[in-house]
Amino acid sequence: MYKKKHIVVLSGAGVSAESGLKTFRDSDGLRNGYDVHEVAIPGGWQKNPQLVLDFYNERRREVAAAKPNAAHTGLAALEKDFDVPIITQNIDDLHERGGSSQVVHLHGEIFKMRSVADVQTMYEIMGDIKIGDKAVDGTQLRPYIVWFEEEVPMMEKAVKIVQDADYFVVVGTSLQVYPAASLLQYAAPFLPKFIIDKKNSAVNNYSNLTLLEMPATEGVKALSKYLIP
Repeated sequence: MYKKKHIVVLSGAGVSAESGLKTFRDSDGLRNGYDVHEVAIPGGWQKNPQLVLDFYNERRREVAAAKPNAAHTGLAALEKDFDVPIITQNIDDLHERGGSSQVVHLHGEIFKMRSVADVQTMYEIMGDIKIGDKAVDGTQLRPYIVWFEEEVPMMEKAVKIVQDADYFVVVGTSLQVYPAASLLQYAAPFLPKFIIDKKNSAVNNYSNLTLLEMPATEGVKALSKYLIP
């Protein structure tokens, strides 16, 4: 029986940016309007949960209004010829709406929430989370987002996916956020690797690497030509 080769993709904010979603790290990104220590660490939640809820409620509305771009649909189209698990640092659902069937979210999902006490049980959320909204355990609901200083529960699963890869593709990330950036280290030295990012990434120490310095939409199109001549 024919078994499709695995193209494992690590995607970052540069993919979503082309759908109009701002990032923390860009010069015109979210950090200009919000202090990361107020909205993306546990201490910020403890200090001012209303501010944190307002921030993520606004992000949820923005994601709901956004649409998948050619990078999302291009990666999904590769499933015709390959097995394409996507490990994403993004909290939006644009990979899923773009047609990808295997998506692992390292940093959580904007359309899910959990209680402050239970990290395992998730609830779907399309509207706003409000102060006083309680989980079944009686504690306040918070966004299902992995904040800075918190463990990344999907990291172990992501490592196993990378170790099973035939190709490893990094798209739309500058490889500055850990532990996600360390996934490149788990790709076997002989493995063909592609990095698609409009900014030059510091990846000179890796073998079998093709660097495509271009936006995600253009890079995924170029990647398809490499993989499917």
